[in-house]
Amino acid sequence: MKKKTALTIAGSDSSGGAGIQADIKTMQANGVYAMSAITALTAQNTTGVTGIMEVSPEFLEKQLDAVITDIRPDAVKIGMVSSEELIKMISKKLKEYHAENIVVDPVMVATSGSRLISENAIETLKTQLLPMASVITPNIPEAEVLAEMEIRSEKDMVEAAKKINEMYHCAVLCKGGHSLNDANDLLYQNGKATWFHGKRINNPNTHGTGCTLSSAIASNLAKGYSLEESIHRAKEYISGALAAMLDLGKGSGPMDHGFEIRGRFGI
Repeated sequence: MKKKTALTIAGSDSSGGAGIQADIKTMQANGVYAMSAITALTAQNTTGVTGIMEVSPEFLEKQLDAVITDIRPDAVKIGMVSSEELIKMISKKLKEYHAENIVVDPVMVATSGSRLISENAIETLKTQLLPMASVITPNIPEAEVLAEMEIRSEKDMVEAAKKINEMYHCAVLCKGGHSLNDANDLLYQNGKATWFHGKRINNPNTHGTGCTLSSAIASNLAKGYSLEESIHRAKEYISGALAAMLDLGKGSGPMDHGFEIRGRFGI
């Protein structure tokens, strides 16, 4: 049996709701075979991050070589990468292997508010990874950093996404929320802005939503869907995961990534 494959390059979340763990759950639920290269171990839960231990660039290289030379990924999702050395290594290896369908979630701050990336790493991210991406998926605060402007309205979202697109030559999915609108996301590519309207789910447990959305987009790109259809399907999936109303932890809890998994082993 052949199956489409996706590789996540990101940090581990010990509480399982975000990062590598969320990515693998999402990819499995969206019908692709998931692989991983871990950039860092984090000690975190639903209330915050208490520690980060990065892998070395050399060990990240070994992980990427091991995966890609054996099971080539049909899509790559890049999440938390907190140092410029690791970003440079990812860029080097993805160029070497001519990776396709690259989705970059420019993770800078966790849902809990914890900072996850250094200032110099942000500049390296801009110059090394963003120009390689098929699409990047910043939230409002991240788009403000990348576009170097404040975003206070949907008009601002369009302007920011256009600026990012023109600076880094990649499609931009600027995610709504953050009190700006009801989960409406904006895709800007090829000089065109397209809105994806989402249904606001009244669920305070949103830990890992960014990781989940970008991984679902990568999964659908791996299966051959267009970028627009991949985003549409990913938004439907994340709405279902939120609507399942999983309630775990003392802070912003995780979603139910396996909300649609059925069968005798799930009982």
